[in-house]
Amino acid sequence: YILVEACWNYEALTPQVAFSMDRTPTVGQIALAFLQASFAFSGWNFLNYVTEEVVEPRRNLPLAIYISIPLVTFVYTLTNIAYFSSMSPEELLSSNAVAVTFGEKLLGMFSVIMPISVALSTFGGINGYLFTSSRLCFSGAREGHLPSLLAMIHYKYCTPIPALLVCVRTTSTHNLINYVSFINYLSYGVTIAGLLYYRWKKPNLYRPIKVNLLVPVCYLMFWALLLGFSLYSEPVVCGVGLVIMLTGVPVYFLGVHWKEKPKCIYTFIGEFLKGGLT
Repeated sequence: YILVEACWNYEALTPQVAFSMDRTPTVGQIALAFLQASFAFSGWNFLNYVTEEVVEPRRNLPLAIYISIPLVTFVYTLTNIAYFSSMSPEELLSSNAVAVTFGEKLLGMFSVIMPISVALSTFGGINGYLFTSSRLCFSGAREGHLPSLLAMIHYKYCTPIPALLVCVRTTSTHNLINYVSFINYLSYGVTIAGLLYYRWKKPNLYRPIKVNLLVPVCYLMFWALLLGFSLYSEPVVCGVGLVIMLTGVPVYFLGVHWKEKPKCIYTFIGEFLKGGLT
């Protein structure tokens, strides 16, 4: 945004025809667009995964949320204003990397700054994902919901090395964004519903961090509309994501609910994990 101000490049700020409206967008398509765009904001929930490693979490966790979410939203908004005000809709649609095209148009010989900045941003995102998601696997293994190997930590640095290696081995592609976004929001909604259930059934339970009920209720209503319209608009894509999530049900019953498993099953799981991590 500052670069646009400095370069006085407003040629596409008010285009006469921004995007072709040959087809009227449906509510389901708008909901799916929200679902896809939310992938860029999905890091807001990762703070909860590292609560036990945060110093004074009762103070610092809400503070981090209140600072990070408005700041990221503000930066993303200014970034989009810069893109739309300096490039035409045709350039945006034809570009494989909008940030690089933006840099080439406004920065000239200094356009190399943009891909470097994108790479650093990506590196930071991957670092945050590995740091937080590995703690999720670690906690699940510690509770007995995942193989105990993932609950092991480094004897000196106390980092969950096996859980980190599992997260490193996983990959994703652009085609999986719809699946991941649908699964994420489905799990968020179930979690919020569980929170409301416990606030109703156990109102006197000790809660170090407690928010007003209006926040989860509004989020749950938005979640229901978003996923409902997305499922109606893209039943196959969202259905695949739902099936992927439901594959955890038989794994739970076989791995957690079934207490008296034969020793050979534990041996197989251990050897399988050792082979996957080496």
